[in-house]
Amino acid sequence: MTTAVVLFAIAALGGVVMALMRFSGRDYPPMALALVHGLFAAAGLVALFLVAFAPGVAMTAKIALFVFLGAAIGGFVLFSYHLKRRALPISYVVVHGLVAVIAFVLLITALMSHG
Repeated sequence: MTTAVVLFAIAALGGVVMALMRFSGRDYPPMALALVHGLFAAAGLVALFLVAFAPGVAMTAKIALFVFLGAAIGGFVLFSYHLKRRALPISYVVVHGLVAVIAFVLLITALMSHG
């Protein structure tokens, strides 16, 4: 679970940078940053999936996984705008970020209750 936390934390840093770019008026971030953000988030999802259903893992970890999947769907939607070179809707950026933050807090809670 610690690996998932680290991977999601790195993804979050990229997400914050991209959100700040969008809030400052840039339509979409550099493609490389979007791809690195997505890759770290996807790796975090895989790492969390591998441990979430192991015996003795807190239910909070399972909930975090499903909430992160919701954030991932939002990320795919945002990426589709990016591929079309259309401005990322700020409301989508905010909702995506908030869902990811909620999932991250749930994951941290699960990690703390586990060990």
